[in-house]
Amino acid sequence: MPIVLTRLLARIAVLRTWWTPVLVFSLVFVTSWPLMTLAEPAGSVIVEPANYWWYFVVTAATVGYGDLYPKSAAGHVVGVYVIVGGIATLTTVFARLSTALAEAKGRRMQGAITVEVSDHIVLLGYTPGRTEEMVDELIADRSSRIVLCAWDDVPVHPMSDRDVTFVRGDLTDDGVLRRAGVQRAYSVLVDARDDNEALAVAVTADHVAEGAHLVVALRDIGRVRHLRYVNEAVRCVQWHSPHMITEELKDPGITEIYTQLMTHGGADTYSVRLPESLGSVLVDHCQTSLGRRYGATMLAARAGDVLLVNPSWQTQLPAGAVLYYVGSRRLTHDEIAKALREAD
Repeated sequence: MPIVLTRLLARIAVLRTWWTPVLVFSLVFVTSWPLMTLAEPAGSVIVEPANYWWYFVVTAATVGYGDLYPKSAAGHVVGVYVIVGGIATLTTVFARLSTALAEAKGRRMQGAITVEVSDHIVLLGYTPGRTEEMVDELIADRSSRIVLCAWDDVPVHPMSDRDVTFVRGDLTDDGVLRRAGVQRAYSVLVDARDDNEALAVAVTADHVAEGAHLVVALRDIGRVRHLRYVNEAVRCVQWHSPHMITEELKDPGITEIYTQLMTHGGADTYSVRLPESLGSVLVDHCQTSLGRRYGATMLAARAGDVLLVNPSWQTQLPAGAVLYYVGSRRLTHDEIAKALREAD
């Protein structure tokens, strides 16, 4: 009987389904019960319907509590058959489980999965080295899950060593973008191989996205006007500024602030050296006095060779320290000195 079971198992195994262990387990149960009835003496409690199923499960699982066991030698042979059948069943279960895990891992590595997360960041496009740099910045912030969606020319997950989900396919196909969860994303970056491709992908991404912040990296920032035809809300960032791109993905609108700071006529950044006559000055006084009188906001200070960005308001700046501030115009030394003296 074990030989017959082995041959049958070899034939059933090719099915590679979860029904394989069920069929093996059922076959052994159906055949072993009559055999045990024939092998055991009349009146044996082990063959009673209320008992045999328990004996079969315990024996097939190789647990063997010993509360029920065959008395005859032939019954022992049937018991061995049940044990072999149980081992065969467990083997097929573990084999199928191993196959399922391998298939799932293979699908993840090949980007054939469908993402179920939401409020995540989706990167559409992959450039070796550059994309890893941006992903590392995003991961360091730990603000959102990251999904990388690349073209078919990226055959396997390029960043399997990072906490990044991989999806592969045609980036102008809305079905592929939906598999990446673009319709549930917090922000989406179109980081294409050229500006023409960026425009094509942006059209599809804008169609699929439902409220996500769409960022497009452009090599020629002058092509912003073309993206405006797609959606006025699309944010375009210079392709050569990956750090600014990641900032915009995490905090929508921040590049607009940077642009204003770097554009003539907007709120500009300035520096001024504090008059030596003022002595040491508290950052608190600089922030409150310059803000109330001139609408200026202190960003940083340089004390000797040390640059203090966004210093604590309780920081004492030495005489002659350099202030960096945002304002509508450049302040004179006299205006700075007057405002700070009044604060004292």
